[in-house]
Amino acid sequence: MTDARSTTDEATAGNTLRTRDGTTIYYKDWGSGAPVVFSHGWPLSSDAWEDQMFFLASNGYRVIAHDRRGHGRSSQPFDGNDMDTYADDLAELIEALDLQGATLVGHSTGGGEVARYIGRHGTARLSGAVLVGAVPPLMLQTPDNPLGLPIDAFDAIRSGVQADRSQFFRDLSEAFYGYNRPDAKPSQGVRDAFWLQGMQAGMPAAYLCIKQFSETDFTQDLAKFDIPTLVIHGDDDQIVPIAASARRTAELVIGSRLLVYPGAPHGLATTHKDQLNGDLLEFLRHAADAPTLAPEHL
Repeated sequence: MTDARSTTDEATAGNTLRTRDGTTIYYKDWGSGAPVVFSHGWPLSSDAWEDQMFFLASNGYRVIAHDRRGHGRSSQPFDGNDMDTYADDLAELIEALDLQGATLVGHSTGGGEVARYIGRHGTARLSGAVLVGAVPPLMLQTPDNPLGLPIDAFDAIRSGVQADRSQFFRDLSEAFYGYNRPDAKPSQGVRDAFWLQGMQAGMPAAYLCIKQFSETDFTQDLAKFDIPTLVIHGDDDQIVPIAASARRTAELVIGSRLLVYPGAPHGLATTHKDQLNGDLLEFLRHAADAPTLAPEHL
């Protein structure tokens, strides 16, 4: 990259960022215009966002997505596989690229990363946020969160990753994309891509991130959202059930808008990519001009 934006910080070289603790973060940076920054879900990489990135770059936006530490093409440190560090890595990338007026888009664990970024770093550089199939406010079932999933569900994920994560990821892809439903049209290519991205993650991140997406309470982070916010979720999400996630988030983020995709699975960025692309484009075209969004809790 030879344009001026690539020289804003010596920490960036080509398509990588070297964080303060020495971790190398790989990122994609396409197009020009208002910046949109994507955070991916577990156990994937920035590749999971390519349908949205290509679409928005083709419609006049600068799109950026990184591989979370331990995932994809980023380095695989044992340390730092926690939500605070994930959010701080995102902050370092945004600062290194000197992004202003950015919209953050997070899927699943990436939605938690977006929430924690706002909780720790505020919204001075942002113009909006989109949470897609996201884990906030809390996935784990507790006395105060009875709609969450029991700890046994996450212990089973840990056991699967430890026992045979290659087969576990192959099996997980079926429910992830809703291919276990009677009217589904499974794509082996999509399932293979999910497996490949999952296997690119190092074992520390693959295992330790489970605790982060399941047990982190983002309630206080959501209270700091003061920008236009769109919440998108499928009502047949078998990975992050909607009742304890999107519906609660929409209640907690004042002025947010909730869009429910009937019948959509967790991996809706792939299975419902055209619908999601259109909704993202509409949000981006209006969010910058509106200090808040009117509530539309469906």
